[in-house]
Amino acid sequence: MNLPNKLTVFRVILIPFFVLFLLVDITAYDEWIALAIFIIASLTDFLDGHIARKYNLVTNFGKFMDPLADKLLVCSALICLVELSRIPAWIVILIIAREFIISGFRLIASDNGVVIAASYWGKFKTTFQIVMICLMIADLEPLYLVTQIVMWAALVLTVVSLVDYLIKNRGVMQESGK
Repeated sequence: MNLPNKLTVFRVILIPFFVLFLLVDITAYDEWIALAIFIIASLTDFLDGHIARKYNLVTNFGKFMDPLADKLLVCSALICLVELSRIPAWIVILIIAREFIISGFRLIASDNGVVIAASYWGKFKTTFQIVMICLMIADLEPLYLVTQIVMWAALVLTVVSLVDYLIKNRGVMQESGK
């Protein structure tokens, strides 16, 4: 198993620890530990892709597991934040629905031999979601307005990136006959 794939597996392994520290009272610093774990996991996402592309270490395992690990991390964080009443459930439902739609769309494309690369809108969306989650975990009163602005920006980028994917790749659905 190459380094990028090990980083992806490491990210998945971090998720239960992240959830544990975010939701269970263990120490006086639980949320800060959860935030550190989330940041480390998010950085491994950037790092594994960078290393895989730079050193031509792209594998089928990585193509499958990297986006899955990302979705597991972000969705776990968002669901925990609903539990902590830091984000409305309907926003989380929209974000998770977008992920399911794009994943399904990519599966259909894959069946047709088409690879759908991440777009800039998708990358902006991911960046804003990660920043939003970090701000919501930290839950600092002086940053409340900033957190709200980032949340709304993440939601708008989630919808825009979905529409962008669907428009740019609408031929995939027509080719499949489905």
